[in-house]
Amino acid sequence: MSTPSSAPSRAPSYATVLRTRHASRTFGAALLGRLSYGMVSLSLLLAVKDATGSYAVAGGVMALFGAASVFLSPARAALIDRYGPRRALPPMAGLYAALLTALAGATWRPGVPALVLGALAVTAGACTPPLGPVMRTLWSSLVPDRELLQRAYSLDGVAEELLFVSGPLLVGLVVKAAEPAAGVLASAVLVLVGTAAMVTSPAVPRKHLAAAPAAEGRPAAPRLRLHDIAALRHAVLVTAAVGLCLGGLDLLVVAFTEQRHQAAAVAWVLAALSAGSAVGGLAYGAVRWRSSSRARLPVAAGALGAALLLAGLSPHLYVLIAVVAVAGMFVAPALTTAYLIADESVDVSRRTQAGAWVNTAVNAGSSGGTAVVGLLVGRLPLPVCFALAAAPALLCAAAVLRRPAELRPRVPDAA
Repeated sequence: MSTPSSAPSRAPSYATVLRTRHASRTFGAALLGRLSYGMVSLSLLLAVKDATGSYAVAGGVMALFGAASVFLSPARAALIDRYGPRRALPPMAGLYAALLTALAGATWRPGVPALVLGALAVTAGACTPPLGPVMRTLWSSLVPDRELLQRAYSLDGVAEELLFVSGPLLVGLVVKAAEPAAGVLASAVLVLVGTAAMVTSPAVPRKHLAAAPAAEGRPAAPRLRLHDIAALRHAVLVTAAVGLCLGGLDLLVVAFTEQRHQAAAVAWVLAALSAGSAVGGLAYGAVRWRSSSRARLPVAAGALGAALLLAGLSPHLYVLIAVVAVAGMFVAPALTTAYLIADESVDVSRRTQAGAWVNTAVNAGSSGGTAVVGLLVGRLPLPVCFALAAAPALLCAAAVLRRPAELRPRVPDAA
């Protein structure tokens, strides 16, 4: 991204982002609601396992919940773009919280059939409110300056990373004091309170921006189609590859530590990944980049793939921890850049959908990476598995870098 000639000599700080009018209140509310997502997966997994006594049922219920949440994310985002957060988010959050409460009640004591739990889980997943994409859309209006927006997205990404680290820790505290179902209930309360606080923030417009085109007889917030937007399509592709790498890495770390009879060290390796991502995200957001977002994305993805490739050659656990921390330094920058591309690739009426596509890509890629690597571990040497897990990011980065012309913004023909 080129530096404007009128830009101040000193780059704005993260404190500048938080001091922006209404930013802290809106961001805090969004984080409160998103903490629910950091807690719900582990809480629900433990609750279903305790209620049914079956890991298979617990895994199946979680697969249904995750699939509905991930793959219907663009559709839910389209509703946000069409009706606005104030109208669309409260019903979603209310229904989602009600279904989580029903799941908590159903799993508090054993006896509920697995089919009922599966039906409740897939319905709850389908109603998951897209608080992350909505918050990133709000950042675009709160801090319209592109350089400041980069810092906002970096801060958002790092905070979300920390939520997914602290969420399971909170679940551990809940489980010590109560049934695992209490964690599911707490997730319902968090998303309901966070969403209510978010939509009542002055940063959320009372009149939705898509209302004007609708009033003129044109469809409000038209459905976003990836094949129409080359830059967004490539961002989604690269982000899915990043998700594949991360999903595979989780399982490979488990296999690596088990081979060395150090299974308890898994938490340290994954903590190193999160710490590296946080450091990399904050450092990335603080830099005044001269290259475009579209040029930086494949570089970040390629660097992640290269670090993952090297991780497979680690001779000792401490080396793996160090290399994984380096790999993590490219995760938040890659996702931040993808969200920036999504924001600048579409008009204001479809920003939530664009961000949701990036979010869906990384989550779907992560699930796919775990599944594929699960088939490879035990059949191939670990270094080969690491190399295959790194391949999607390396190949996508190479493919995107070979076709830079498609990523340039289209200049309309002169009248």
